[in-house]
Amino acid sequence: MDDLKKMKAKERRNNIIVIALAAILIVVGVLYFLQNREHRGIVSELKAEKDSIQMELSGLVVGYDSLQTENDTINEQLFVAQAKVKDLLIEIEQTKKVSVEKINSYQKQVTTLRSIMRDFVVQIDSLNRRNQELLAENLEVKEQYKRAETEKQQLSEEKERLERNLQRAAVLQVRELRAEALNSRNKETRFAGRANRIRVYFIINENITARRGTKDIYVRIMRPDQLLMSKSADNLFKFEDLRIQYSAMREVVYEGHDLPVAIFWDNSNEPELMSGTYTVDLFADGNNIGTTTFELR
Repeated sequence: MDDLKKMKAKERRNNIIVIALAAILIVVGVLYFLQNREHRGIVSELKAEKDSIQMELSGLVVGYDSLQTENDTINEQLFVAQAKVKDLLIEIEQTKKVSVEKINSYQKQVTTLRSIMRDFVVQIDSLNRRNQELLAENLEVKEQYKRAETEKQQLSEEKERLERNLQRAAVLQVRELRAEALNSRNKETRFAGRANRIRVYFIINENITARRGTKDIYVRIMRPDQLLMSKSADNLFKFEDLRIQYSAMREVVYEGHDLPVAIFWDNSNEPELMSGTYTVDLFADGNNIGTTTFELR
């Protein structure tokens, strides 16, 4: 009877041990599974970080290829910096197993290389801008020298024009501008064959800010065939940077008030006027102050 009890007690101890071992085995298995899954996750993250670093390094290589300068010293520095990027890229590509420490080290190196590249970009951009400024200054100096040698007379005229522009507070304006052909009895006519004169009439508007005094008013009359009507090739006036011909002119005294003006083209000793539309432009103080047209049959 005692032996039976001992056997049962021993059997219970064995069952307890088996159950305990099974529980331990299950716990160990779960822990292994969790640890293995965590390990795979870490490995996956490290691989993703590695791929990201490789892509960024590849971008830096392309970025260095796009940097251009004529400065030999900077070109040498660029070559060295780009070689470091390529060497690091090759090292990472050849690394099969990566760790957190390695990834951190790679990221620090990439940050440094990226910072170096930004410094190069700023430096090259500054040099390029300065080179462009120097080139522009050089071209300007050459142009000024050329003008000084070939256009000495024009320099004096240009100075006068600039001074006049600075002093001019207002540009003359006109109203009621019209042009008409007159016959031998000074009557308006629409027929080209009867026209002896052309009258250009207008009123210079009141302007208290405009320069007062004597002014030359010029008229340019363009025929229907786009040829300018002019008495002489020497009849020139200054307009912007050019000297151009005029058809007729008149000197007036302007005191800042409304001033009616009439300017005439005498066609008595000229070829007969042609049929078509004529264009009339009015100029004063180097400005085009009005345009009108008239037609003859």
